[in-house]
Amino acid sequence: MRSTVSSGEKTRRQFIVIASGMTTSLQAQEKQLFDGKTLRGWTIEQGPETAFFVENGDVVVHPGTNFPCWLRSEEEYENFDWSGEVFLKAWANGGLYFGAPKHGPATECGFKLNIFHKADAPPLKESVGAIFPVVAPSKVTVKGKAEWNQFRIRMDWPTLEVWWNGEQVQRLNLDQHEELKHRLRRGFIGIESLSYPLRYRNFLITRLASKEKWERLYQAPGDMNQWFPTEAASWETLGEVLRADGLGYLVSKKTYQDFAFECYVRASRHSNGGILFRGGKEATEPRYEIQIHDVAGAVYPTGSLYGLERAKPYPKVKPEEWFLFQLFVKGKRCVVRINGETVVDCEKLDRLTSGTLLIQAHQKGSWIEYKDLRVKPWS
Repeated sequence: MRSTVSSGEKTRRQFIVIASGMTTSLQAQEKQLFDGKTLRGWTIEQGPETAFFVENGDVVVHPGTNFPCWLRSEEEYENFDWSGEVFLKAWANGGLYFGAPKHGPATECGFKLNIFHKADAPPLKESVGAIFPVVAPSKVTVKGKAEWNQFRIRMDWPTLEVWWNGEQVQRLNLDQHEELKHRLRRGFIGIESLSYPLRYRNFLITRLASKEKWERLYQAPGDMNQWFPTEAASWETLGEVLRADGLGYLVSKKTYQDFAFECYVRASRHSNGGILFRGGKEATEPRYEIQIHDVAGAVYPTGSLYGLERAKPYPKVKPEEWFLFQLFVKGKRCVVRINGETVVDCEKLDRLTSGTLLIQAHQKGSWIEYKDLRVKPWS
């Protein structure tokens, strides 16, 4: 005999099949970040190889290694859903990084979810669950007496949500936050060391859909076809690094009006050069210049908008060390950030038309290196 199925039962079965498919899809995207035995897939930055180790299936911070040491994922993430557990016992302090840069301070260039043992009331910008040191959590739900704490971070730009021990403590629209909206949207995740023996386990992450659409300006020698040189400067393509020396410019073949520009810069001591925008095809045409000039006492040191506004405060960069350079241009406004710190924010631009980007080399022996040059519209 042929069985019959009611319309209600049919709908229920269809829902189960669909839900099962969704679960399978999510599970297929979910990734275990620690194998419980090794630190495979992770790299220790700015510290010794003993700074982090695996014990009884947990990742442990060695108390003998302090900031700025951190444990970095080998892969970068843009939008994601990341969860895990951290063991807190008595006084404890640490942090979880995301959107962390290749070079430069993770807390300022990207984001840090603070870990702290204290049950602050009211919540503070340093409480557990804070986006340190900018935004306090809505509540503090810490377990600090030799207990495991559960965290979950969901980044789906511009929405950032955080749960601690199952309770939501952050829900932010990053585009509406003047400081956080300039942070890196893609970067590494990691564990900060502050010399407290914190333990971590059960790290799971699911990638969410990517939203960033950068135009690559230089990541490899083949990208030089997007530029043309002027004058007699030396432009070396050293794999992912573009090295400038001498006197001259690289001029972009395309033009840009309102845009965001990012790259990493490394310069010799007392270097002199710059990144220019809204220029012409000839280096002599009017344009705006952001200085790269490693002289703290100069009128226009690194980060300054030449002739219009001096960088303030003077950026914390050292000679021959990579730093993150960010430039945001819209209409009359120009924002310059060095290693996650805004050093120029002005509305003094009067040439509002589209123009070229230029990379300047200013003098022989004053070399400057660049990598990961990229641009996108900024609205």
